[in-house]
Amino acid sequence: MDAEIESLAVLGAGSMGHGIAEVAAIAGYDVVMRDIEEDLVEEGYDNIEWSLGKLAEKDQIDQEPEEVLARISTTVDLEAAVEDVDLVIEAAPEDLEIKRDVFADVDAAAGPETIMATNTSSLRVSDIAEATDRPEYVCGMHFFNPPVKMDLVEVVSGEKTKAEVVDAGIEFVESLDKTPIRVRKDVPQFVVNNVLTPFMGEAGYMLDEGDVEIQDVDAAMVFQRGYPMGPFELNDFGGLDIFYHSREQWDDPVPESIESRVENDDLGRKTGKGFYDYEDGEGVNYEPTDGEGIDTLRIESVMINEAAKLIGDDVADPEDIDIGMRLGGGLPEGTCRTGDKLGLDRVLEKLEDLHERTGDERYEPADYLVELVENGHTGEKGGKGFYDYRDGGPYHYITHELKDSGELHVLFDREERLNAFSTDMFDEVKRVLETVDDEEVSCVVFEGAGDRAFSAGADITGFTTAEPTDLASVDQTVETIYEYPRPTIAKIDGFCLGAGLEITLACDLRYATEGSRLGSPEIDLGLIPGGGGTQRLVRLVGEPRTKELIYRGKQLSAEEAEDWGILNGAVPEDEFEETIDDVVSDLTNGPQKALEVAKQVIQEGQNASLDTGLSLEAQGFGLLATTDDMLEGVAAFNQDREPDFGGD
Repeated sequence: MDAEIESLAVLGAGSMGHGIAEVAAIAGYDVVMRDIEEDLVEEGYDNIEWSLGKLAEKDQIDQEPEEVLARISTTVDLEAAVEDVDLVIEAAPEDLEIKRDVFADVDAAAGPETIMATNTSSLRVSDIAEATDRPEYVCGMHFFNPPVKMDLVEVVSGEKTKAEVVDAGIEFVESLDKTPIRVRKDVPQFVVNNVLTPFMGEAGYMLDEGDVEIQDVDAAMVFQRGYPMGPFELNDFGGLDIFYHSREQWDDPVPESIESRVENDDLGRKTGKGFYDYEDGEGVNYEPTDGEGIDTLRIESVMINEAAKLIGDDVADPEDIDIGMRLGGGLPEGTCRTGDKLGLDRVLEKLEDLHERTGDERYEPADYLVELVENGHTGEKGGKGFYDYRDGGPYHYITHELKDSGELHVLFDREERLNAFSTDMFDEVKRVLETVDDEEVSCVVFEGAGDRAFSAGADITGFTTAEPTDLASVDQTVETIYEYPRPTIAKIDGFCLGAGLEITLACDLRYATEGSRLGSPEIDLGLIPGGGGTQRLVRLVGEPRTKELIYRGKQLSAEEAEDWGILNGAVPEDEFEETIDDVVSDLTNGPQKALEVAKQVIQEGQNASLDTGLSLEAQGFGLLATTDDMLEGVAAFNQDREPDFGGD
């Protein structure tokens, strides 16, 4: 089959349909958006036009809205929509019979190798594909709402889906600048909903038992465990009816505390009342001091068990599950990583105790979890769990590449949280610098994923759960960057705040796009900068400016930061890559030993007396006067050519 996708149709112009159409058009695809009535199509198109206008206002697209809109055509004729496209994405209501009817019509009208994808979030792909004569061309492509903002897409194989179809779906999602995760088996609710649902459901069962208060559970999960919302708050936010119907359609039990509220039409924020009262009450009103004595392990153990079932049944890998939970579930870390940190033996013991006490099958430990623990793979402390930690463990929050030129490129890869640093992320940066072979590195470039932030700071929610020993990783990582023997470059595009600025100050050279913002907002959280953020800054810009920046939580434009001496340059965006490439070229082609000695002398000398600094300089000069690089430099100067340094 020719699985290359160049054009597509989106069936449904509602919130998901018009969002998917917009994302595809932004990526350069020609899109046909179809719905059953003209007014629905027009409303969807108007919503796209409005959204594009907002994105343009915020400089979040590099095209004019009119350019994107020109790629979108609309129709109510299904046959006309699908007859000449490579991909059809169905975004009809979450009703099996409606979806089957749509797919039967698409099957009859589309080309023989057209890929047919369903955006279902909870139905089985195979049950929908049964309506077609070629289920091998049907896959799931579950976008998260709203598609324009959410980065995750679950690409799901049905029982008969060709591998090439799923591969094409993965490539298509990547071409949209979205992150796909591969769901290899067709299970209801796929990955994210399967693992996230127990977060809300188990809290409901705990409330049913009468031993907890709503505010205490939410406070414990947020302030003790670092989740962005408590389970009751999240249920209210998404709608209790959504949770209820997602369970009901598969005959899964629902906590009485949720079922009774649905029956009373207390569905959460959208009706003014759910677990919290948003009309006559205070709304969400838990405090950091609430939550003492809550069994948070119970909630997380059930989630971890669901993840283990998916892995054991070969539905998804731990990496994809964790990416899904971060990007689709909004969690600060993946559930498999949480399990490894808690200890899988503790998780198994909790589940066995709950299962023995209640007899409820939802607590029955997954075979894969039992197998891991029996083999001694209890998580991080055991050297192996869902992940293997024997060689330091995987990198969850950074990616790195040592290029042939000698440039070590380190990407802060937590775009969903504006590259905010968790303790794990600090540790990963430190680890890569400590494990890479320094002799192969000419310089290090630090960059943030996406175009919104170098790093927006430390993930404060996560730090509320950290031990004091964990917080030491902040200083240790920044100091490792500062003391790294090779030149380091901060490549800043977007926000550079808090911990991001502290890392920037530890780098040797700092460049930012003109639209970037730099600052130390910690004072607004009742904190002060760490990681040398006060001391390196005062030495760089002086006491008055340091106090102004820190006391007021002030943010500087890149141009102001350059004027203050924080940045080496504030660069127009269209010149940024070329500027960084020029700097990197100078460093990778320069005399490596001289660069190393220069860095050492400058950094050690600036905090010493002038006499001591001059002595360090003289020692460095004498050391370099005998190197091959020095002889090559002199020869090149005399011969009026570029030097070819060998690094000796």
